[in-house]
Amino acid sequence: MSVSVLGAGAFGTALAVALAAHGPVVLWGRRVDWGRTNPHLPGVTIPDTVRITDRLSDALSDTILLALPAQVLGGFLADHAGYLNGRNLVSCAKGIDLRRLTGPSALIADACPAATPAVLTGPSFAADIARGLPTALTLACADPSAGEALQHELATPVLRLYRTTDVAGAELGGALKNVVAIAAGAAIGAGLGDSARAAILTRGFAEMMRLAPALNARPETLAGLSGLGDLALTCTSEQSRNFRFGHALGSGADWDAATTVEGAATARAVTELAPRLGVDMPIAAAVARLSTGEISIATCIDLLLSRPLKEE
Repeated sequence: MSVSVLGAGAFGTALAVALAAHGPVVLWGRRVDWGRTNPHLPGVTIPDTVRITDRLSDALSDTILLALPAQVLGGFLADHAGYLNGRNLVSCAKGIDLRRLTGPSALIADACPAATPAVLTGPSFAADIARGLPTALTLACADPSAGEALQHELATPVLRLYRTTDVAGAELGGALKNVVAIAAGAAIGAGLGDSARAAILTRGFAEMMRLAPALNARPETLAGLSGLGDLALTCTSEQSRNFRFGHALGSGADWDAATTVEGAATARAVTELAPRLGVDMPIAAAVARLSTGEISIATCIDLLLSRPLKEE
């Protein structure tokens, strides 16, 4: 097995720890001077079978997992295409690129046309994966044979991978659930209660299902791990960064602006993309305006509750 993980944040480190069960793994990051305990993943000791490096040339394996933020991925691919082209490039990002309004696989295909793009997504927290807790994810690859090979290469006894060729659906589920998680967190932070959260989760999932066919994604993919599964996890757990960000917005608490929140950028991307496709996504639009400070939580609530009554 020849696998590298680019991106030494919590999730990238957790994947490297999990994959080390198969054999040696290389973990690359710009700053990796923290030894065998990543401050982004406290309490987890990185095994010796994980080689940690800040030299990209030392992390070029046949299969590379790109554990980089969605808004960083495009620039990274463009800057390092010479290193990455021709390899299996598996994106772990959950977002829609603000500049291109596309998911990670399109960014990979454009920057590295000789590479095999794939997407790893689904309901998962870095801490759970790193601790060896059972986790099921979706592995999406348009090439069925390449997808099957990657599935066998990356699955572990406790990291179960289900494959699909519906890359668009897997990407959309992972990206859009972050937007809904912000809305759910805002509802709880504002003291609206669990019933309001359930309504947001359900209506947010309806928005996801409306956008899917407009982007040639299969609705049944969003009903699986990469959509509904991830949505349920991130809307109900404070381990979710997007949920915590929404909670801070709803409660008026401070938030560290340096902390990446994928759903905030994705909400802004959706507000540009959805109208072009004729898709109504009021929760995503409200999250975009709330996360940029354009509207208050009170105004956000009023906007959503004053929408016309209709059939479900």
